Amino acid sequence: MKNIIFYFSDQQRYDTVNEELTPNLMQLAREGVTFHNNITCQPVCGPARACLQTGRYATQLGCNFNGIPLPSDSKTLAHYFNNAGYQTAYIGKWHLASNRLPNIGFHCESTAIPKDRLGEYEYFRGADVLEFTSHGYDGYIFDENGNKIDFTGYRADCINDFALEYLDKYDKTKPFFMFISQLEPHHQNDRHCYEGYKETVDNYKNYPIPKDLTSFRGDYKKNYPDYLSAINRLDYNVGRLVEKLKELGIYDDTIIIYTADHGSHFKTRNPEYKRSCHEASVHTPLIIKGGKFTGGKNVYELSSLIDMPPTLLSMANIEIPKDYMGRDLAKDNSDRKCVFIQVSEASNSRAIRTKRYKYAIRDAAPTGYAHAKSNVYFEDYLYDLEKDPYELNNLIKNKAYDKIRAELKELLISEMVKAGEKKPAVLSAVIKRKR
Repeated sequence: MKNIIFYFSDQQRYDTVNEELTPNLMQLAREGVTFHNNITCQPVCGPARACLQTGRYATQLGCNFNGIPLPSDSKTLAHYFNNAGYQTAYIGKWHLASNRLPNIGFHCESTAIPKDRLGEYEYFRGADVLEFTSHGYDGYIFDENGNKIDFTGYRADCINDFALEYLDKYDKTKPFFMFISQLEPHHQNDRHCYEGYKETVDNYKNYPIPKDLTSFRGDYKKNYPDYLSAINRLDYNVGRLVEKLKELGIYDDTIIIYTADHGSHFKTRNPEYKRSCHEASVHTPLIIKGGKFTGGKNVYELSSLIDMPPTLLSMANIEIPKDYMGRDLAKDNSDRKCVFIQVSEASNSRAIRTKRYKYAIRDAAPTGYAHAKSNVYFEDYLYDLEKDPYELNNLIKNKAYDKIRAELKELLISEMVKAGEKKPAVLSAVIKRKR
């Protein structure tokens, strides 16, 4: 049985993995498999994590917004790994315990999380909302018994230190599943900015900014250097983790998965950083090294964050629950037509991403907090990613794409129904005038 480490970054774009910025990740890619078309199923922190821990979509769980805890009867990844004889550990940001709902509120965003809200992970070093207990430098977390642990230094380094500490103390007679949930490169909420590693921020002041950002107004000029510095520091810590595994003689017996919950559009698509169907928000890195994922392969078939739960269980030869919505990425998925995206909070939207197209619908509510599902939507976006990879030209009203739009609409509706939603009415963006 292989050890499994899931290394999770927060708000990291797909296009931030390369030899200059992330040499350690590129080394993992040379040894493993890189998935180039990996898309999140929910571009906001809490809902994405709910999907990842349970294998189901946010609307199926009721975890449509940040601040809604996992249902008490949810079986998390730790539940299955514990039952299979694995040791389980969670390090970093959890974001699945607090309840902000009116009249029901239970807040542990910056305080200790009750043990029964830790998803059955045996070992815990983290906080429900890590950005509320720390800044780029310094802060505190809690252990599984609610004891407060202060840390000093760059946050990504310190979270990684807690993971290295676990590797020194785990029971060497049994395999482990360790989930490392870094906050970087996520912006610091209360300071309204990204906070990179101070010693390297200046290295990225002249780094090329992607065209999908420079084509719009946003705060990328101010924040992009810190953002890249934080990602570079994450990579440094991945390197430290690999060194520890080699030092302990377990590197070859450990599968490493690296991915992110969603990306960042730097306030170019809406007034904040994510919660959008655009590639900047939904396209994330995914590298898997070990087990069946070897040889430096590049996969261009579609994959999704919702695929992580079945893929993880498959790695441990654990039976995949029938209610899981994703696919095992160790298998051939060339027949996949699209991946499904639910967007909440900023809007109540649904989208699909095919290899070539992005198609999205939304309801009429000004905010997604009004409700998480709707019976009526209207067409919102259509992008031809082959011709327009930066999504600068919305084709939703272009009659030349009528046939494509109709096909994508039916495909999206079928994905919504598969996810347990009622078949909605989708109003066309093209107004047909009477002659």
